[in-house]
Amino acid sequence: MPRQKQLRQAKTGRLIDNTEASSYCIDGKETLRLLSFNIQVGISTGAYWHYVTRSWKHILPHQERFKNLQRIGFMLNDFDLVAIQEADGGSLRSNYINQVQQLAQLGKFPYWYQQLNRDLGPFAQHSNGLLSRVNVHSLEDHPLPGPAGRGAILLQIGSGPDAVVVVMMHLALGTKVRNQQLGYVRELVQDYRHYVLMGDLNTHVDDLLYRSPLRTLDLRAPQSIATFPSWNPQQCLDHILVSSGLQIGQVSVLPLPISDHLPVATEIILPCAKH
Repeated sequence: MPRQKQLRQAKTGRLIDNTEASSYCIDGKETLRLLSFNIQVGISTGAYWHYVTRSWKHILPHQERFKNLQRIGFMLNDFDLVAIQEADGGSLRSNYINQVQQLAQLGKFPYWYQQLNRDLGPFAQHSNGLLSRVNVHSLEDHPLPGPAGRGAILLQIGSGPDAVVVVMMHLALGTKVRNQQLGYVRELVQDYRHYVLMGDLNTHVDDLLYRSPLRTLDLRAPQSIATFPSWNPQQCLDHILVSSGLQIGQVSVLPLPISDHLPVATEIILPCAKH
């Protein structure tokens, strides 16, 4: 069952009641600038051997991590809704700083939400994150099928037939488990008219659109630009998939090789929901 949650206010962490929230409109339509980024808990990676030589940074704190988070936070100023993967929710390696909250503060986001997917106590708090400048009508926290440690955040912007549902997720590496997770996500969104699926999906767009449970949905992939590895991109593993009823604006992969993934961005133009 989904866990019903609320966004938190960026500066204080106070829960915000969004049950009456509405969305903003521009010339009768909404424009949302979306970004998805696997931040690898703030670890810089510039070659495959760094997975070995810098592996200690997954356990212990280091000065570079905060500098990397500052660079990411500055970049996030241009976006309205951000999906973060591989954040730490506050443990030894992050100096007990919640990285989702830290990025919300650095990027001046009014609201944030941290989804804790793997709790290793003081050693690691593996998390997904949501950063938002827009009011959210509802938010759900979904553990995904398969071995523990993967999750999806579902949020709804607006209400009624023009509501837009966004699912932010980090999926498994293996095809069998990943397809179980995609089947679960399909069930979450299939009754909505407008939806966006975004995150580190760990496979290529053709697999998602034509060889996974998502093939029964009316989805488009506005970009298929390589995002991994960040120092020499060869594979497109990070995606923002959009239902056909939503108009697509600018699409890009940002040249910010901090993590081992590059961030992917899409602008969508939506029908203005009336409340």
